[in-house]
Amino acid sequence: MKNVFKPILNKSVSRRGFIKSTSIAGGVAAVTSAVSLPFTSFKSKANDSVASEEKVVWSACTVNCGSRCPLRMHVQDGEIKWVDTDNTGNDDYENKDVQVRACLRGRSMRRRVYNPDRLKYPLRRVGKRGEGKFKRISWDEAYDEIANSITSIRKDYGNEAFYLNYGTGTLGGTVTRSWPPGKTLLARLMNLNGGYLNHYGDYSTAQIAKGLAYTYGGWANGNSFSDTENTKLIVQFGNNPAETRMSGGGLIHHLIESKEKSNAKMIVIDPRYTDTAAGREDQWVPIKPGTDAALVSAIAHVMISEDLVDQQFLDTYCVGYDESTLPKSAPANSDYKSHILGKGDDKTPKTPEWASSITGIPADLIIKLAREIGLTKPCAIYQGWGLQRSQNGEIASRAIAMLSLLTGNLGIHGGGSGARESDYNIPFVRFPTLENPVKTSISMFLWTDAIVRGPEMTATRDGVRGKDKLDVPIKFIWNYAGNCLINQHSDINRTHDILQDENACEMIVVIDNHMTSSAKYADIVLPDLTTSEQADFCMDGKAANMPYFIYADQAIEPQFESRSIYQICSDIAKRLGTEQQFTEGRTQEQWLRHLYAQTLELDPSLPDFETVRKQGIVKRSDPNGHYVAYQAFRSDPVNNPLTTPSGKVEIYSEDLAHIADTWELDEGDVIHPLPIYVSTSEGWDSPLRNQYPLQLTGFHYKARCHSTYGNVDVLKQAAQQEMWINPIDAKNRGIEHGERIRIFNQRGEVRIHAKVTPRIMPGVVALGEGAWYAPDGNKVDHNGSINVLTSQRPSPLAKGNPQHTNLVEVQRVATA
Repeated sequence: MKNVFKPILNKSVSRRGFIKSTSIAGGVAAVTSAVSLPFTSFKSKANDSVASEEKVVWSACTVNCGSRCPLRMHVQDGEIKWVDTDNTGNDDYENKDVQVRACLRGRSMRRRVYNPDRLKYPLRRVGKRGEGKFKRISWDEAYDEIANSITSIRKDYGNEAFYLNYGTGTLGGTVTRSWPPGKTLLARLMNLNGGYLNHYGDYSTAQIAKGLAYTYGGWANGNSFSDTENTKLIVQFGNNPAETRMSGGGLIHHLIESKEKSNAKMIVIDPRYTDTAAGREDQWVPIKPGTDAALVSAIAHVMISEDLVDQQFLDTYCVGYDESTLPKSAPANSDYKSHILGKGDDKTPKTPEWASSITGIPADLIIKLAREIGLTKPCAIYQGWGLQRSQNGEIASRAIAMLSLLTGNLGIHGGGSGARESDYNIPFVRFPTLENPVKTSISMFLWTDAIVRGPEMTATRDGVRGKDKLDVPIKFIWNYAGNCLINQHSDINRTHDILQDENACEMIVVIDNHMTSSAKYADIVLPDLTTSEQADFCMDGKAANMPYFIYADQAIEPQFESRSIYQICSDIAKRLGTEQQFTEGRTQEQWLRHLYAQTLELDPSLPDFETVRKQGIVKRSDPNGHYVAYQAFRSDPVNNPLTTPSGKVEIYSEDLAHIADTWELDEGDVIHPLPIYVSTSEGWDSPLRNQYPLQLTGFHYKARCHSTYGNVDVLKQAAQQEMWINPIDAKNRGIEHGERIRIFNQRGEVRIHAKVTPRIMPGVVALGEGAWYAPDGNKVDHNGSINVLTSQRPSPLAKGNPQHTNLVEVQRVATA
């Protein structure tokens, strides 16, 4: 294992840190003995011969990975020396008290705290946005400029001109929480000063959240991974927990342990042979990106033709499967069964042969899949969030849910809803952020449009909510703990051009720990504290049927001039005349005690504050053993109706039919009352493939959580950024494994090394998302940032990000 870190060990250093007993699920890296990781820290002692006693402080990693991991900081002389993780519980899956082990990302936290990119003091931009040229200023100067800008913009444009940009860098915090915007301290600050333009949706789940809401009503839950111990067949559509849920109590851990207990077969349907497969799967079915709904339609055709559907379930619990349950408003033959059999408007039977040409999956394999899913009960259908992150994501997510409905696997042990896995949670009172006086909101993905054409954006064309149209463009952006200002937002070059126009958006304030790609576009940069430098509750820890929360205590003093988000907002509120309303006379710790006291009123069985502070982590077990989505509805649909208009599962949605008739849609965009297959503008059948023949999709990468940890040296070396390409496509282009390549389309160009591997299907290439944008003078990125190549064309219904709907070409970079 030493070879992974060999380049680091040759450096001249002044301090040492250690990572102990560490693993990453899926096999990128594992450290099973103490490994010395040299590192130069910010602080040094004048006399190292006299060292204070080491203390251990509970902290946490609060990033947006789906887990919340406890970190135990070993501190000496005011400096974090090394980091380990949860030392409570055990590895006995049956006891429901597993150790919540942090992955290598969390264990590298000291390298985030003491990173060369760390922001040290407030900065004012002196160059153009994006150039990264700043001048050091005082906190008072920064506060005055921000307060003056707020006052001026509010006077000239009103509060609809203020926007809280998407940021999930401290998603797990309570005081430090960075998402959703309405739950952040910035929201509390702005709500006390007239409000702000809100956003809905998120970059992770915009399409599936919106699409399945029309099927199930509200957010759609799935069964917990722990419940797969009760199943006989697991079907994963684009779900890759070995990379997306590798941390914490470990949803990947629960999946594999449960699978071994049930001995269930697992089928993985994905363009990539992922680490979730990696020998654990019984069958890998590669599929063209964006065509999952066509596969489902063909599976449905076989099931209907061979009488494999659960007719009684469909009649009792669903609307619109066939004409007998079709709403009265619906035209004849507009039910799902008619559509599949070719009796609907398009008169096309959705046969396996029809789907084969679309998906790239042989017809005989589709037939076998249909029979296996239809005949095996219970069957757990899960879908990841990658496939819905496309231009047809809403309708595709609804299509996959059909497999659970056709087979009657909803609401039972070992079954599921066709959504992603869900879990039991511990209720906790969060920081009150008050009511926003501004009722208008936009899709989180359309903020760049709201800068350049805000007053043109309407409810029926752009999904504006709360009013018919926007009145003003965005003039002021708060960007807290997020890299979506440039790095995680699509079409970076377009975004760059929009942000460089200072007459458009007049003020951008970034609050963060590091000089990220997004921070370089700020007018004012404020250095935030890391989790290690302040106390907070770390919430929403998920380990399948073992939820938990963490008290992350202050391990070290704030570095340089950095300040907490609570202090920053309090100080700005003081300048705006709302300090007392903002703080209510409490310090940050007093707020934590106050919130926990309210939580104890809800659940007196929890330990007291001081006990939680000392023990660091509080674990619970699901009292029902496993989470089963829609179990109450399945047992008694009359007394436990869904929140859909009919109270039932809506295969046919009258609401979607109305939206389809009244909204203004771009050519090629489709909103439909049924979960049908819809092609995309840059899909397998696009005319653009003549110029850009490869479909580019993204994936979550183990070296980063989105872009967080993207500047940690040892992680970048352990899992280098590469573009996956099939040997057939590589050979056709004369590309060898490890060679530097150029990936390009009409939006931009990225240069990175090639990973030639049969683990991705021909015609598709893949690039891990989150790499920090590093352009040269010609806007060519040399760090592998996928969003140089992705589109800003939103999905039709959720107006979400289509970041897996892209066509590119790939060539070797000529050597001198």
